[in-house]
Amino acid sequence: MMSDRECDKPAILVFGGSPEATPDWLRALGESVHLERGLDVFRPLDGGADPAVDAAVLLGAAVHDLTLWTTFENVLKSLPDGVAMLDGRLKVLWSNESFQTLVGSPPGDREFFELLGNPVILGPDFSPLRSALGLGELARTVLKVADRKHLVLHAAPVRSSRAEPSNLVVVTLRDISEEMHQRQKLQAIHRAGQELGDLGAEEIVGLSVEDRIDLLKEKIIQFTQDVLEFETVEIRLLDKTTKALDPLLNVGMSDEAARRKLWAEPQANGVTGFVAATGKSYLCDDTTRDQLYLPGAPGARSSLTVPLILHGEVMGTFNVESNQPQAFHEQDLQFLELFCHEVAAALNTLELLAAEKYTALTESMERLLREVARPVDSVLNDTAWILEKYIGHDPEVCERLQRILKHVRGVRQLIQNVGETPVQGVMSPALPPKSRSPVLREKRILVVDADESIRLAAHELLGCFGCEVETAHNGEEALLMARSFPYHAVIADIRLPDMTGDEIFARLRDVHEGLPVILMTGFGYDPSHAIVKARQMGLKSVLYKPFRPDQLVKELEQTLSAPAAGDGG
Repeated sequence: MMSDRECDKPAILVFGGSPEATPDWLRALGESVHLERGLDVFRPLDGGADPAVDAAVLLGAAVHDLTLWTTFENVLKSLPDGVAMLDGRLKVLWSNESFQTLVGSPPGDREFFELLGNPVILGPDFSPLRSALGLGELARTVLKVADRKHLVLHAAPVRSSRAEPSNLVVVTLRDISEEMHQRQKLQAIHRAGQELGDLGAEEIVGLSVEDRIDLLKEKIIQFTQDVLEFETVEIRLLDKTTKALDPLLNVGMSDEAARRKLWAEPQANGVTGFVAATGKSYLCDDTTRDQLYLPGAPGARSSLTVPLILHGEVMGTFNVESNQPQAFHEQDLQFLELFCHEVAAALNTLELLAAEKYTALTESMERLLREVARPVDSVLNDTAWILEKYIGHDPEVCERLQRILKHVRGVRQLIQNVGETPVQGVMSPALPPKSRSPVLREKRILVVDADESIRLAAHELLGCFGCEVETAHNGEEALLMARSFPYHAVIADIRLPDMTGDEIFARLRDVHEGLPVILMTGFGYDPSHAIVKARQMGLKSVLYKPFRPDQLVKELEQTLSAPAAGDGG
């Protein structure tokens, strides 16, 4: 420090060299100036020397240090990251343009964190500048500057050429807002997937499958808008049988687009049909130039369509649209594909739930039909017997008996219809019934056999194909039933307690000439030659016991499809 008596002399700060090696030209200045030795070129920045100097002289290595600093300064100015040097009071001594852009204004005389609007420090180092200045350590932390702006901060202490700690710290700032936003979106998609697939939550306990589907729709719309930030969405599900793409939900689509029939075909079915047919995502940058695009959301200029895929199979499509051209990018595609994977898994879980419910309901109805079959057949048999006795004697009694028959049949048909009614699923308009046969459906079949197990088996098997099955124990009972009610076909054993096969065939033909009849017999056992005699009278169909269920179904279908088959009344 200069004394008061020397303060009127010019002050020159000398860097580099040694007192013994002071140049002659500098020594010649003699008493006319005050010379003071500086320890380091960078020392003035941290207040280590008297700032009231008139000039500085660099000798030897100090010239190299200053040149090096100038070079570094030019490099730092061009870096995309913000760089600044802070003093011990955390004021900015120097900064590049990128730093000023990040903080939004020239540093001025403000403290570092004040420049950033006093951001939230997210860690891992919650006191980075103290670590750099006080402990002389490298420090890193993430700062949340605004609602969606994040900066990563690195702080490093500055040391002199003698490795002595200075009162300076260099900080770098990098904008990682986009990276953080992507990370948060990925985390949100993961959480959304967990919520979509969580069918055991308290909020859905007791809900029907249909109610759960509605709840799933609401969640998909919510996450699509909140997480992915897409306002317009359409989901269609693939019917694997017809290849139709049935609408599940849509938000923001025009009425025409929502009603449009689409199939999983690469041509003439828009982008949605192409994606469903190929299993590939499709990004449409400009709807006015894209030949595949069919008008969807009003005013849409770009769209993004992704297949819903699970276990390598396409389940449907997920489509979003925007009124801005080129609104979607590769990252949007990646995020939507991730989200669609979660949606597909949730839809599959609901489909399994619907199938489980359908199976349980079908099994319950089958058990109920088995239990109801015998008493219903008994009521029908007894009613037919009584009706036979009263015909021609008491019309009112006959009318009431007919009404009883109608109601009994109605109750049985109602039970069967409930068992066949499919649970509305999510992958197609309805889960298919257990068995399908257009020929057998709604046909009334009379089965005549003394063996109760055969009668019950007929109820179970043919009932699954939509037949109305009624049974009789013997020939007389069968004839009473045939005279009282119309049937599309009769299946009868050739060894009834009261009749042979040819006898029951002939007498049934007397009741209804065109009534199709199938006779059942064991292989090689026909002591009365009933089959031969019946064939001579026109018998067309024979079933040899034991027969497989598919053989019975096939024989009955062929019999009912034959031109001579009666219509059953």
